[in-house]
Amino acid sequence: MSHLLQLLLAIGLDRIVGDPPWLWRRLPHPVVVFGKAIDLFEKPLNRSTFTAEGRRLNGAVTILLLLSGSAAVGCMLSWFFDHLGLIGVLLEVIVVAVFLAQKSLGDHVQAVADGLQREGLEGGRLAVALIVGRDPKTLGEAGVSRAAIESLSENFADGVVAPALWYAIAGLPGMLAYKMLNTADSMIGHKNERFLDFGWASARLDDLANWPAARLAAGFIALAAAVRLGAGAGRRSMSVALRDSGLHRSPNSGWPEAAMAGALDLQLAGPRVYGGVRVSEPMMHAGGRDNAGPADILGGIGVFYAACAIMAAVVALTWLAIRLL
Repeated sequence: MSHLLQLLLAIGLDRIVGDPPWLWRRLPHPVVVFGKAIDLFEKPLNRSTFTAEGRRLNGAVTILLLLSGSAAVGCMLSWFFDHLGLIGVLLEVIVVAVFLAQKSLGDHVQAVADGLQREGLEGGRLAVALIVGRDPKTLGEAGVSRAAIESLSENFADGVVAPALWYAIAGLPGMLAYKMLNTADSMIGHKNERFLDFGWASARLDDLANWPAARLAAGFIALAAAVRLGAGAGRRSMSVALRDSGLHRSPNSGWPEAAMAGALDLQLAGPRVYGGVRVSEPMMHAGGRDNAGPADILGGIGVFYAACAIMAAVVALTWLAIRLL
């Protein structure tokens, strides 16, 4: 029960404060520390001299050790905070807020809309290059806008809903282990020659860990669309998520992206270019509009923040229900 109340407070704190740049200029962000830990294992254990089977085994052992270490740190922090009374509660709320990404995600996507509105296409390309991996030079205004909205939707699931869910289930050990896993997937989970085998276990475990959060995120987006844009938008959002989520190459990312496509009545995904390589995928909500622009980014941000508020309301109602039982 206390975890849910602390989670609710952390969601509110993250929404107001986010990731203050002045702090992370002076201290390494925990995710940066996670990345350095992953590098310590990857460099010696992912050499080309190993066989494919050896690299796959090394990668599996690596992620299990990293997850165990992260969970152990979470256990130690929980024990420490539990012995500090109210100060410990406040410290835990701050730690949880650090691992949520509401405001930082909204601000980064807002910067894309601002770039398009103030500096035209080049301004939008510069801003979107900070949050997506695709080649910004291949994107027109509609492509930049879709990329920003897709990033917003996908990261709502694994940057907001998933860490909140794993904290609610398993406290700080669960949240830190999830963030380590998600960081590992972003670093070594790529299906290229270097990481195909070594990152296989990390990628598969990340898919499993994000499975419930992706579907919850789609539901939150559909509810948010109904609240902000009307009941019809909410129904369309859920319908598109159920119908088109499987068109995405990821077993999870398609859920929130398809839900947002339906909410905004906009085509998302489709063909795009990463590092000069064209990736061909079907459009989600192919019957939607194809002329995305800054106004659609702003509309997506509005739905995103409403979805975050709905998630917070679910946490609050769950906490109250448990307390009354």
